[in-house]
Amino acid sequence: MDKNRYLDIDNHTQEMIVILEHWKKRKRRIRILRRCLFAAIFCCGIGLGVFEYFHLYNQLPTVLRVKAGETQILDLGLPMTGEIVTASEQGASNIPKEKILVDLSKEVELQMWETNDYRMDIKLFGCLPFKQVNIQVIGETELIPAGIPIGLYVETDGLMVIGVGEFEGENGIHCCPSKYVLKSGDYILECNDEAVTDKDTFIRDIEASYGQEVVLKIQRNGREQKVSIKPEKNSAGDYKIGVWVRDNAQGVGTLTYIDANGNFGALGHGVTDVDTSTLMEVEDGTLYRTEIISVKKGKAGTPGEMTGMIVYSEDQILGDIHYNGVEGVFGECNEEAYDLCAEKPIPIGLKQEIKTGHAEVICTVDGTTERYSVEITHVQMDHNNVNRGIELQVTDPELLEKTGGIVQGMSGSPIIQDGKIIGAVTHVLVNDPTRGYGIFIEEMLEH
Repeated sequence: MDKNRYLDIDNHTQEMIVILEHWKKRKRRIRILRRCLFAAIFCCGIGLGVFEYFHLYNQLPTVLRVKAGETQILDLGLPMTGEIVTASEQGASNIPKEKILVDLSKEVELQMWETNDYRMDIKLFGCLPFKQVNIQVIGETELIPAGIPIGLYVETDGLMVIGVGEFEGENGIHCCPSKYVLKSGDYILECNDEAVTDKDTFIRDIEASYGQEVVLKIQRNGREQKVSIKPEKNSAGDYKIGVWVRDNAQGVGTLTYIDANGNFGALGHGVTDVDTSTLMEVEDGTLYRTEIISVKKGKAGTPGEMTGMIVYSEDQILGDIHYNGVEGVFGECNEEAYDLCAEKPIPIGLKQEIKTGHAEVICTVDGTTERYSVEITHVQMDHNNVNRGIELQVTDPELLEKTGGIVQGMSGSPIIQDGKIIGAVTHVLVNDPTRGYGIFIEEMLEH
């Protein structure tokens, strides 16, 4: 046989081997790409599933309040069933004493005649445990929407620690006795078993220690404890511990409502310390009549502000502040406050009654309390931040011309929809002053 023929066969074999190797590599790459594609689709599916889970979860309120004696319509449109249990033994409602199943994919009517608490166990697709909803049946409530500017003066329960810092000691060396002992947000309640009521008295008590160790009772994160600090002399020869404290705060806001018993709610959020941004523990406070003297319009990136003049005199007092919480500032008002409110009492609107669309806010910008148009853009039925359940946008041309939208000082302005007070303005979006947030009125009433 010809030698060249053997060479041709060998070359042909080599070419076939190369082609086979190429196809093997190509098939391997295809398998890898297919697996990656399947993995990506699987991960996307998981991600979408998790997103949808939390989306559905947040559409269900943790607490659902309904009014006694009224037919409450629930139209959630969710693929779930609810099992309502723990009905009242006295049975004055259309819910039997044992339990009732509710199809949340359809419109549901509930009617209860007595104030009581129930529990609804939600199941996804009727079988998978999903969430528990507490149902609170409340009595009919009417409030006077206020919308008037107020000045607030609050005194802390003890002294609030703003921060600690060094000072120059008698020998020229910097020192800070409070370092690692006190921290921002602490409240100093007692000094050597004596109640601490104001800054000046506390400073005198420290100076009178003459360098002897003092024992302070403090409150930290809601718990009381005792700590010891040894004051040191500063360069002037006075004994100090190196701490900045605050015993009061002032500000301007808007009165939200007054109820039939003379109780008021304001701001829609708590009074926080300007330096630490922590909620202030209030021992006492006073509500004052306030006149808005100037308005700085808001613009993107720079929030606007209403500036008010507060006269701290007895004839300007509108009421006493008893509580400062995340839901707002609350207390008891006097007849002067009633006289300033131009509105009549109206019912409250619960969060499931709120619709996206037209609403109004009541506020005082230029000396006259007026209603201005806003648009409810979203209702967050279950939100971890109680002050941001309502999303809204200012649409009123007059208010936009005066303020540019929502400005500091409007916090607490009541929100009205369909003749009911549904909440209060709380925050503004820094990058868009026409948009902001509000708190549900039912949250303010549950403080």
